[in-house]
Amino acid sequence: MAKINILDSQTIDKIAAGEVVERPSSVVKELVENALDAGADAVTVEIRDGGTSFIRVTDNGGGIEKSQVENAFLRHATSKISSAEDLTSLVSLGFRGEALASIAAVSQVEMITRTPGELTGVRLLAEGGTKRELEEIGAPQGTTLIVRNLFFNTPPRKKFLKQPRTEGSYVADLMEHLAMSNPKVSFKFVLNGQTRFYTTGNGDLREIVHRIYGKEIAGELTDFRCERDGMTVTGLLGRPVINRANRSYEIFYINGRYIRSTLISKAVEEGYREYLMQHKFPFCILHFQVDTEKIDVNVHPSKMEVRIADGPAFYEEVRAAVEEALRGREMIPAVSLSTEKERREEAGKEAESETRKEETPPEPFETNRILQNCGMAAARASSIQAIYEKSRPTQENVLRQTVDYTAKAKAQEPAVPQADRADTAADHPADKPEQMELFDDRLLSVKAREHYEIIGQLFETYWLISYQDRLLIVDQHAAHEKVRYERLLRHFKEKDIVSQNLNPPMIVTLSNREKECYLLHEEAFTSLGFEIEAFGGNEYAVRGVPMDLYGYTQERFFYEMLDELAAEPVSGTPEGIRIRIATMACKAAVKGNMRISRQEMEALVDELLTLDNPYNCPHGRPTIISMSKYEIEKKFKRIV
Repeated sequence: MAKINILDSQTIDKIAAGEVVERPSSVVKELVENALDAGADAVTVEIRDGGTSFIRVTDNGGGIEKSQVENAFLRHATSKISSAEDLTSLVSLGFRGEALASIAAVSQVEMITRTPGELTGVRLLAEGGTKRELEEIGAPQGTTLIVRNLFFNTPPRKKFLKQPRTEGSYVADLMEHLAMSNPKVSFKFVLNGQTRFYTTGNGDLREIVHRIYGKEIAGELTDFRCERDGMTVTGLLGRPVINRANRSYEIFYINGRYIRSTLISKAVEEGYREYLMQHKFPFCILHFQVDTEKIDVNVHPSKMEVRIADGPAFYEEVRAAVEEALRGREMIPAVSLSTEKERREEAGKEAESETRKEETPPEPFETNRILQNCGMAAARASSIQAIYEKSRPTQENVLRQTVDYTAKAKAQEPAVPQADRADTAADHPADKPEQMELFDDRLLSVKAREHYEIIGQLFETYWLISYQDRLLIVDQHAAHEKVRYERLLRHFKEKDIVSQNLNPPMIVTLSNREKECYLLHEEAFTSLGFEIEAFGGNEYAVRGVPMDLYGYTQERFFYEMLDELAAEPVSGTPEGIRIRIATMACKAAVKGNMRISRQEMEALVDELLTLDNPYNCPHGRPTIISMSKYEIEKKFKRIV
């Protein structure tokens, strides 16, 4: 039988350090959080060689009393809490009391600190967890901590660190998040002797974003604020034009602490759902102020994971708030004809008149990709024509349904004497006329619609509309798909989707799991237009399918819907249903490379204006983009 050993204190400290001190960025995080907890409003961080050889964190906070300096390096010694009960009401970033002890266990540490009431400060040296020197010294108010030769006594840990450049990028990323979490604190970050960024601490989050991500990103952000029971959320939401390819730019803080939360991410993404293309994620920075009793940050030593009480209710509140905020904004992408080089030159000229030291060059934006897609659509015109030639008469009938639909809506309006008529939402076909008021004084509005001048169809796919000093370009497929989607979704909720009979019926055999899923969501299938009845055992006869499948393999559609509904549904209409309705809308919508009449286009625009979100199709693609007269005249050298 193996002997059970009692580990010595140094070994225990090194093991504990492995949880807290993962890499140089972990050290910076712990030290900066200590500075913030000490009340600092100015923090400077300097690193060399990615933080492996040198880290210095200086703050102007309250410092540490002389008699408490040695205690600060003991394990589980903290001034943040005094008992377990305090964990339910944490307001500080740190509380475990492990940071300094863990850092000192695997490096050479020097601390200089002075409190406001003292004339002199204290300097302490420690190496490998052992105190080497303690002396009185002249020092400014606050604390400076220098960490040298990280992992000098644990070579295996050091061996697994990445290259200094990579480790330095981790620290830079951390400092950016810390700066955005504390807009009222001035941060300075120095990497290998060069200042990477500096914030003034004036409390303006947008200014910090401008310094970190550049002018163009900051210009595509909109202010966000909502208050719910026991929660206040403030921050910035990015417009769809700057949606990203990963979740790295979904930045969340709870009570000033930078955290990662799958729950919050999913809630925000669901709020953005109508504006997100597949595999795209929003750019957002959100600060949550939550009752401390409703969250638990004591989950992991990194303190980046949190548990939230009553997660479903929290999820729904965040989702609804984001969705509501986005629907109040116009989301038409403004397309620039300038090249990347030209935009950088313009940015450089503007930077010369600004006082700040550095300007991050603007990144390429997805509007360029949108224009490229337009070109790609034209290049694919001949093949698309062949693919849809068979279904073209049917699609033309579908588009005529839009004309008939809007005409019917007008016919049902009460007669109003000409002299009494005024410019109201009733002058235009609408399922919910009151929604049109959201867009007053915008490109998509009742007033603006009167002044649209439809120029014509381009590549039999895009419609060009002149309005004041802008050129609007409408993707006829995306616009019609959006209109069809909203109409189908409404009919689904009203259980009014038309079915198409199958003769003979389609017989499907379901596994036990699929059968349970079907029985659980049987009403959803019926509302979507399926007519299904038991056929014995695990077999079912599908006698009717939604009218709008247009040749889409019914059996495949049925099983895809089963698979999606087997996943956990979100609140409201399950995502699987939305996806299937979007597919039906896509199949039924007029396609690109198809000529439609001006009357059909006008009817399509009229119905598009009735929607809560007319800017994006169900898959997140834009229905309309705009181009300014200024941009066009620049290309013709009318403006220099």
